Amino acid sequence: MHRRTIGGIPVGAVGLGAMPLSVEGRPGPDAALATLHAALDAGVTLLDTADSYHWHAGELGHNEELVARALAARPAAERAQVLVATKGGRGRPGDGSWTVDGRPEHLRQACEGSLRRLGVPAIGLYQLHKPDPLVPWADSVGALRELLDAGKIRAAGISNVDEEQILTAREILGPGLVSVQNRFSPAVRTAEPELRLSERLGLAFLPWSPLGGLSRSVLDDPADTTVERSAFHRIAAARGVSPQQIGLAWLLALSPAVVPIPGARRPASIRDSAAAAGLVLEPAELAALADPFSPGGEPAAG
Repeated sequence: MHRRTIGGIPVGAVGLGAMPLSVEGRPGPDAALATLHAALDAGVTLLDTADSYHWHAGELGHNEELVARALAARPAAERAQVLVATKGGRGRPGDGSWTVDGRPEHLRQACEGSLRRLGVPAIGLYQLHKPDPLVPWADSVGALRELLDAGKIRAAGISNVDEEQILTAREILGPGLVSVQNRFSPAVRTAEPELRLSERLGLAFLPWSPLGGLSRSVLDDPADTTVERSAFHRIAAARGVSPQQIGLAWLLALSPAVVPIPGARRPASIRDSAAAAGLVLEPAELAALADPFSPGGEPAAG
C-alpha cells in the first residue's frame, strides 16, 4: 500500500476506523477479528479506535480489546509497524447516546485504561475525542500535554474541532500535536478549512465517516433507476470499481495530509477500501467530483 505519514510515522494511506466492530449492528467477535486481520493483510497500518466504542453499558474499551487481540496474534515485527490511534473524552451509557467529558482528571484516567487494554507502555497516538463545552479547551488539551510529558502517549491528536481550537492546541502541544480528525466526505465537506490549516501546520488530517453519501452502488444493480448517479457512481461504473474506492481516492487526492479511516464490518469492505490507496484519478474525474451530485454524462474509464 502507498504510504503517508502521521507525525513522521509512516502509515498506509488508508486506515481502518474500527468503531463498527463494536457498536450497534456489530458482527460477532470472530467476524470482527477477521475484519481486523483482513485490514492488516491488505497493508492497513493505522487502526483508529476509542475507549467509548462499545454498545452496551459495562463494555468500556470493547473496541480497544478487539484491536489488542488482533495485534497479539501477529508477529512482533508486524505489530511494530502498526500505529494504534485511540481516543478519550466521550462515553456511552448504553442507551444509544453519547456523552462528552473533557475534564483533565477524566482524560488521565481514560488514558490509563486504554494503556491497560491495549497492553502497551505508551499509546502511539492519543486523541481528544471531542471538545467539552463545560471544560475550557486549554484545560482539556493541557491534559494531553501532561500525558506526553509523562511518556504515556507518544503523540497527540484532536477531533471534531474548528480552526481556533487547532491553533490553541498547537500552542499548547507544539510538535506533540500530529493530527486532526474531523468529519469529511463526499457529502459533508464543511471541514475543508480545518483540512487546509492542518496541511499548512504539517498535521495529518484523518477524515472520519469518509464514505458519507456513497451508501449505494450502481454496480449493485445498473438497471435500478432509483439509485442516484452521482459523479462518484458514474466514475466508479466506468472504471469497474466501487464508488467507495472513488470516494477514498478523491480524498487522498485533496491533500498529502489526508489519511482517511473508513469503517468496515466485513473483510471484503476493508479490502475494497484499502485498494483505493493505489487508485489515481484523472484531472477530468477530479473536476467532475468537485460538484459530484450534479447531472453529468458517463465519463471515460481512466
